[in-house]
Amino acid sequence: MTITVWPKGREGESVEATLKCDPPGGTHPNPEAACAALIADPEALEPVPPDAVCTLIFGGPEQAAVVGVLAGEDVDAAFERSNGCEIDRWDRMAALVGLGPAPA
Repeated sequence: MTITVWPKGREGESVEATLKCDPPGGTHPNPEAACAALIADPEALEPVPPDAVCTLIFGGPEQAAVVGVLAGEDVDAAFERSNGCEIDRWDRMAALVGLGPAPA
């Protein structure tokens, strides 16, 4: 699995890491926590349904992409902090998308 995070939005620098979960490893700074988050809440990888009612609150410019395979299923998930529903998904996967600051 590859995780790419844009701490200042897609127009800014990105941080990238790899992750494998059996056993936990890769270049992710905390593979054990990231794998635990994925195992505990794989539904957070699903996009917010188009008919969801979400609070109109901006949580920051951060964006992330997660691409790979989890439990034999393809994953291609996008994360952002543009409203309450997206902030919730980000927070649920914080251990996965928390890669640190962008390079200077």
